Amino acid sequence: MSDKKQTSSKVAIVTGSSRGIGAAIARRLAADGITVVINYAGRAADAQAVVEEIENKGGKAAAIQADISVPAQAAALFDQAETLFGGVDILVNNAGIMQPGLTTLTETDDALFDRLMAINVKGTFNTLRIAAKKLRTGGRIVNFSSSVKTLGFAGYSIYAATKAAVETMTNIFAKELRGRSITVNAVAPGPTATELFLKDKTPEQVEHLAKMPPLERLGTPEDIAGVVAFLVGNEAGWVNGQTLRVNGGLI
Repeated sequence: MSDKKQTSSKVAIVTGSSRGIGAAIARRLAADGITVVINYAGRAADAQAVVEEIENKGGKAAAIQADISVPAQAAALFDQAETLFGGVDILVNNAGIMQPGLTTLTETDDALFDRLMAINVKGTFNTLRIAAKKLRTGGRIVNFSSSVKTLGFAGYSIYAATKAAVETMTNIFAKELRGRSITVNAVAPGPTATELFLKDKTPEQVEHLAKMPPLERLGTPEDIAGVVAFLVGNEAGWVNGQTLRVNGGLI
């Protein structure tokens, strides 16, 4: 109960939170007493379902549409959150896309390259730039990388490059916010059992990926949400500029 009192006035924007890991993060933060903005690009019904689930459990949430790869829409996301809830304390940059299957650098066309960069890199850049001015003192920022960046699998060169950019921005941005008491960290999940991850994979492929970590299972969205909840909470106040690899010991 005391934890809820400490965080009851906090407001979080979770980008790309209409489903999967983002929705799990939104539900967890709401359960911890944080008011949550469910951001979505095109899945309005899914976003509203997450809002209703949170409200039915006594939490506070609202859904706001915005394509964060578009600077004006990213700015409008923060403006609407401020109008609804009076300010923003937490930004979770969960929104991102993966490529469709393995695609070597040579086979990556301009459209795929531009889309990966626009959402994974520019989308994160857009919200970070706004958060520098909009987040209240003592705020928290959590960006999303991927363990693929460190694993270095063939066929993921451009996707991994986008996550390397996110990790670099995380480390340097933490230093640039000196004097604001705002922490900036990143989470790098391993294989996680979401609808998007499981799509188009055979049972054999899923089993192989599940056996790779020494804990011998896929991660769950709730596993990732728990780490994010820690990073935005009071206990993680001395964790800053770091990337936490949440992958069951895969790397």
